[in-house]
Amino acid sequence: MAVPPSAPLPCSPFYLRRQAPCPQCSWGMEEKAAAGAGCREPPGPPRAAAVPCFGISVDHNDILPGALRLIRELRPHWKPEQVRTKRFTDGITNKLVACYVDEDMRDCVLVRVYGERTELLVDRENEVRNFQLLRAHGCAPKLYCTFQNGLCYEYMQGMALGPEHIREPRLFRLIALEMAKIHTIHANGSLPKPILWHKIHNYFTLVKNEINPSLSADVPKVEVLEQELAWLKEHLSQLDSPVVFCHNDLLCKNIIYDSTKGHVRFIDYEYAGYNYQAFDIGNHFNEFAGVNEVDYCLYPSRETQLQWLRYYLQAQKGMAVTPREVERLYVQVNKFALVRSDPIQPVFQGEASSISLGDAKVTSFPLPLLPICLARPILQGSVLLWGLHPRTRWERGQVGVPGEGSAPAASPWDAAGDHILLWRG
Repeated sequence: MAVPPSAPLPCSPFYLRRQAPCPQCSWGMEEKAAAGAGCREPPGPPRAAAVPCFGISVDHNDILPGALRLIRELRPHWKPEQVRTKRFTDGITNKLVACYVDEDMRDCVLVRVYGERTELLVDRENEVRNFQLLRAHGCAPKLYCTFQNGLCYEYMQGMALGPEHIREPRLFRLIALEMAKIHTIHANGSLPKPILWHKIHNYFTLVKNEINPSLSADVPKVEVLEQELAWLKEHLSQLDSPVVFCHNDLLCKNIIYDSTKGHVRFIDYEYAGYNYQAFDIGNHFNEFAGVNEVDYCLYPSRETQLQWLRYYLQAQKGMAVTPREVERLYVQVNKFALVRSDPIQPVFQGEASSISLGDAKVTSFPLPLLPICLARPILQGSVLLWGLHPRTRWERGQVGVPGEGSAPAASPWDAAGDHILLWRG
């Protein structure tokens, strides 16, 4: 698309590239030539320096040798025999190891190795751009380098939160403030469009041909899901939720609380990008119900939500907000909460990732599709994952797929039309 020379676009980390990128900025060479523009810095925070990229591939099954090789590049002054390592096992798709020399881990490098075949779901170049953008706004740690199948970045001091923590008013206030800060970030030169529907359609494309046949009896047919998705998209698009820069994966473990500084920071930016404001908040509210032991009785009450949303709006606007503003966002959030993100890898004919949860082997359907229809448990082992049909109220004890006559047809919202009713089956 030609751009008039009189209106050159600024370099933007989110500008769509059609050909080889300019080495000085993120423009595609075709668009840059059409605009007749030279590289220039956009207003706002300074652009981050180029991130070193090492031609090193770390063995996914034995990451320590590769991690230590990267440390020799990043910390040449560290004596190899003094380097300590710590493995983190909470990740679902990626593997993570911390490398440091001092006990307090003040200078600690995290080496993250991407899960095998996760490039089918994650745009890794976009992840790096997100990382740099958030870092420029003081919302992310330092990014030290990338390598062939991963990246290295600064260890963020603090505690990864659990479901019990995000329910505490003292902490959920901090989470609301940090989310409001991220939602005000603008990538200059980009036209914000929500990535939600594009991402879900990508999952459909992958699932159609590569879904594990053993799951076919436990999930609705893709054609049924597509019909329900169309209905869901039509309904939610009418809510006029603002499109903002979102984290899109605000699981409990992606929130780090630093008690010494009294703030929280978000980590893992694989799925960050422009999306509906209400989706990012609603997706986080789903986390109140827990992770492994899901109990939707713990979904935040109306009172808790209104308090959370008031913190958020006041931080975003910098002024007092009216009850009407809070109520409007409350309605939007609870409807978007039906669209769970949970970007766990789909199960193809072969495994998309070799991560396992203890003795429970992950065999999961792409979870953004689950809430479109009520799905049966699809995680082998003791972990149960449930979704909601967008037009069905599911009472306790009812299990089934819409269309099978297993649940009454009704609205998922209460009589006022503003509150999603969530229950565990």
